[in-house]
Amino acid sequence: MLALNRLVEERDAEKILEYAREFHGHVCPYLALGIRASLIAMEELGVGRLDYSGSVDESILAIVEVNSCFTDGVQVATGCTLGNNSMIYIDLGKTALTLVKRSTWEGVRVYTDAEKLRKYYPSGTTELFNKVVKERKGTPEERKRLWGLWESIAKTMLYLPKEEFKIERVKVPPIEQAPIVESIRCSRCGELVMSTRIVYINEEPLCMRCANEKYHAIIGRGIVDVNSFRGC
Repeated sequence: MLALNRLVEERDAEKILEYAREFHGHVCPYLALGIRASLIAMEELGVGRLDYSGSVDESILAIVEVNSCFTDGVQVATGCTLGNNSMIYIDLGKTALTLVKRSTWEGVRVYTDAEKLRKYYPSGTTELFNKVVKERKGTPEERKRLWGLWESIAKTMLYLPKEEFKIERVKVPPIEQAPIVESIRCSRCGELVMSTRIVYINEEPLCMRCANEKYHAIIGRGIVDVNSFRGC
């Protein structure tokens, strides 16, 4: 990802978007908004994209408030991901990113308001989106037309003026780094489990599934009890 680090340094938003296309699977306005918000936050905070040492040390954190295309744009642009423990997801349903320095816990929160951005959408775009994506009823021709519009709008989003965003300096309470924990074998299924997710019943270690304990997942509507979407 050395090339991507360089593109972020150069603020080459359109080429960053091409990396994001490969990562996310398609181009859309909120993927581009994630990139734009990230570039603003990095500039305001005076930091670059996470490099190798930065990701190991978790030197910066990206705190996102929505699980949408926006978040994939943030992951590509900042290098902060759920997997490298430099991203935190807060289930608030807001299109917002807070980028934080671990060294000082100073951060910048960048929020975007969907209603303010509707002026950038050509007439009929929202109706077409509702039919193709929300209602899953679009024809192949309508889908193709929407993807074309989406790509055009996305490139507009890459260059939105800062005035279109709410930008705040924030101070974040210290957040622990990811712990390295031992694994313990579940006495029922025989699989290894992080010790922090083991439940003891009659002094026997069990994974949460075998113990019939409540556990959670992130799906489209946010963080939910796994049992709430089984069988739906």
